[in-house]
Amino acid sequence: MNRFSGKTTGFPRSRRALALPLGIAVASAVAFLPDSASARPAAIPDAPASASSASSASGAGSDAASMSYVVNARPGKGSSARVQRAIAKAGGDVVIAYDKIGVIVVHSANPDFAKTIRTVKGVDSAGATRTAPLSAQSDNALDSERPLTAAEAKAAAGKAAAGQDELEPLQWDLPAMKADKAHEISLGSREVTVGVLDSGVDDTHPDIAPNFDRRASASCLGGVPVQKDNAWRPVAKESDHGMHVAGSIAAAKNGTGVTGVAPGVKVASLKVAEPATGLYYTEAVVCGFVWAADHGVDVTNNSYYTDPWLFNCTTDADQKALVDAVGRAARYAERKGAVNVAAAGNAKTDLAQEEILDKTSPNDTTPVPRTVKTKDCLDLPSQLPGVVTVSATGAKDIKASYSNYGQGVIDITAPGGDRTEYQAPRPPAVDGRILSTLPGGKFGYKGGTSMASPHAAGVVALLKSTHPHASVARIKSLLYHQADAMACTDAYDFDSDGKVDAVCEGGTDKNGFYGAGMADALDAVRK
Repeated sequence: MNRFSGKTTGFPRSRRALALPLGIAVASAVAFLPDSASARPAAIPDAPASASSASSASGAGSDAASMSYVVNARPGKGSSARVQRAIAKAGGDVVIAYDKIGVIVVHSANPDFAKTIRTVKGVDSAGATRTAPLSAQSDNALDSERPLTAAEAKAAAGKAAAGQDELEPLQWDLPAMKADKAHEISLGSREVTVGVLDSGVDDTHPDIAPNFDRRASASCLGGVPVQKDNAWRPVAKESDHGMHVAGSIAAAKNGTGVTGVAPGVKVASLKVAEPATGLYYTEAVVCGFVWAADHGVDVTNNSYYTDPWLFNCTTDADQKALVDAVGRAARYAERKGAVNVAAAGNAKTDLAQEEILDKTSPNDTTPVPRTVKTKDCLDLPSQLPGVVTVSATGAKDIKASYSNYGQGVIDITAPGGDRTEYQAPRPPAVDGRILSTLPGGKFGYKGGTSMASPHAAGVVALLKSTHPHASVARIKSLLYHQADAMACTDAYDFDSDGKVDAVCEGGTDKNGFYGAGMADALDAVRK
């Protein structure tokens, strides 16, 4: 095990990080893993359904509906060219080839395309990236957050101290990680850019515009990077998830609105979520990591899991290809100097189990319940080697009610918010969730490990600002060593009903709830 990454082979990990339901804001697609996720029923088969079999079962027919695939070949133009000729013979159309990492995105209506192309010399793996045909997606977006009210904004503005932005008194999350004190020393460097792989960022927002990096921004939908017509922005009625994340990282300290953890660094938008469905498919995620790597992004934030599988099992040929593709892209970004940060997920599940019941996958057609063996099945990208995995705390500095956890799984923790009735903040803050930016110059509250991850990414950006020549490994080492150690919460009863809701394992310096502890923004800016 790597002392700093907390990773082992076969890491039991998480699911998509979403904002909270029923009074806690949500901003992306798919339901939470049910409370029974920790059960291990023998009746559920261990073998996961393949993408192709799930597609057939759901009626996504083999009669001609075009599907999307990733084909993983040996890196290099020569190998890619040979494989592309074989792809054409197998009835596939190349959408884009990332020769540096050997990942090729393909569309094909041939139901046997993946099976055929896997037999080709030079192909390491290949599989469908979704179970719904390209033409058969539907909108399943969830409800939005609670907007900031005019009364709350007025009250906060009247309480802002000298040097604070108007709404900063409502941001209990900043002092929780000493970001307010850090800002007295440094706001972060303009030479550092954080890439937000998400649903898009509105760069016209007054709190985002001063820090937006257009050069490093693009839409990656379908796996192809596009900058034309500000394609990185969210469209009307699209999820505002990415916009909220971006504000938590780098909302400008400009006297108005909110303040980000690293308000002096730049933020870039890598749009990877489908506008209609809010789903994050492999080809878009691969594009996001590669674009970030090639455009000098220093930190990536990943508050999602890669659809349609909650866990991608290497024992399944299709899902193994997705693990290979996203893994190659994430490693490429890290080799180019980016620290990858990801959310642990909101299923309030102990992810350090040998088996986990997944009742949500595939989430783009009809889910097929399965028990996954965590040594073989990974959440992408949070379970990949080297990725910093973040759990969430609430305003009382204990694990948020929804946050996933697990000894040897969680690397670090950061504020993600919780229900106000569970963890109420100190006045003048009024809401237990996280206040941040929304499209159109607005502000609102969300909660989830989706919100915790950008707080940790902001601290990483401050570390990169303080140590501009440090390696990725050195930055992660500093992040973990500087974290404020947090002992296990024992007994953990988040709703005070007299029942223990989760068991934390490990010591003060490294445990299943908080990893190395709370990310420390103040230490990050000290030499």
